[in-house]
Amino acid sequence: MSAMPTPTTLQLFAKPALSYTEQVQRLQNNGMAIDDVASVIEKLSTISYYRLSGYWHPLRKRDASGQVHDAFELGTSFANAIQLYEFDQQLRALVLAAIERIEIAVRNQLTYHLAHSYGAFGYADAKNFHPQFNHSDWLNKLTDEVARSKDIFLIHYKNKYQNYPYVPIWMLTEVMSLGSLSHGYKGLRNDQKQGIEDKKAIASFFALHHKRLEEWLHTFTYVRNICAHHSRLWNRELAIRPDQTKEPAWRAPITPRNDRIFYVLLMIRHMLNCIGGANEWTAQINALLEPVCQSKRWQAAMGMPPNWLGHPLW
Repeated sequence: MSAMPTPTTLQLFAKPALSYTEQVQRLQNNGMAIDDVASVIEKLSTISYYRLSGYWHPLRKRDASGQVHDAFELGTSFANAIQLYEFDQQLRALVLAAIERIEIAVRNQLTYHLAHSYGAFGYADAKNFHPQFNHSDWLNKLTDEVARSKDIFLIHYKNKYQNYPYVPIWMLTEVMSLGSLSHGYKGLRNDQKQGIEDKKAIASFFALHHKRLEEWLHTFTYVRNICAHHSRLWNRELAIRPDQTKEPAWRAPITPRNDRIFYVLLMIRHMLNCIGGANEWTAQINALLEPVCQSKRWQAAMGMPPNWLGHPLW
C-alpha cells in the first residue's frame, strides 16, 4: 500500500483565477476554434469553464504513450463541447425520470410486502431484518427523514397520533430517500431454509434474483445522485457498478463494459419492462443517442457495442 502524501511531497496550488476573456484566450491558444467570442463568454458565465472542461477534455491531443496535452485536436471547436454538454443534459433528464419511476415501484413493493408481513410498524423491529444489518443506524436515518419532511400528511399524523416520528410504513416510504430504500432492502431477510424470503418476494415483481436487485438499487442510487447534482454521465467511468452476470445477453462482446452508462440503460430498460413504459422511454433515448453514436468514439465512451440497437436486452 502506498504511503499517504505528506506536505513535503504535495505541490502548492498556485494557478490564478482567470477572467472570462482570459479563459477564451487560453482555449484559443490551445487550438480551439471560437467564432463568436461574446457568445462563448456568455456560455462560460452561465455554465463555467471547469464544468465544460469535462466535455472538451477528450478532444485534447495525446502522445504515443497516451499522455494528454493542453493542445486540442485539429478541428476542435467550442461548439463541439457545447453539443456534448447539451446532449448530456438531456440524457440525465431521461435517466432521472426513469429512475424516479423505478424508485416509486420498488417503494410500493417494499411497502406492500412489509405491511402485510409485519404490520404498519414492522420496519421498526430489528428482528424482521438480517442479524448483521445495522438496523438502529438505518432506523435513525429514517426518523430523521420523517422529521425533516414538511408534508401535510405527516404533520397531520404528528398532531393526531402517538410515537411520531415512527409512522406507518406506507407513509414512511413516501419520504424515504432512494439511498435509504436501497439500504433497507439490503437488510431484509432471505433464508429459504427458515421459509423467510422477503427479498425474493419483492425482487420477483421485477423478474430479478434478489441479489441482482440489491446491486441494481445501489447502482441506481449512485446514478441518480450524479443526475441530481448535474454531473456528467457521458464518458464517465462508474465508481459504483453492478457485477456482470453470467447470462449470455449481458456478457461481452454484446455488452463489453459494466462501468459505463449503457449498462445502466439496459438495467433501466429491464425494470421499465416490468413496471410499464419501456417502449416509450426507449424511443426517447434512441432519438437522443443515435445522432451522438454517429461518432464511434463517443459511442464507445458510453460503453455501447457497435450493434447496440440490436442488443437482445434493448
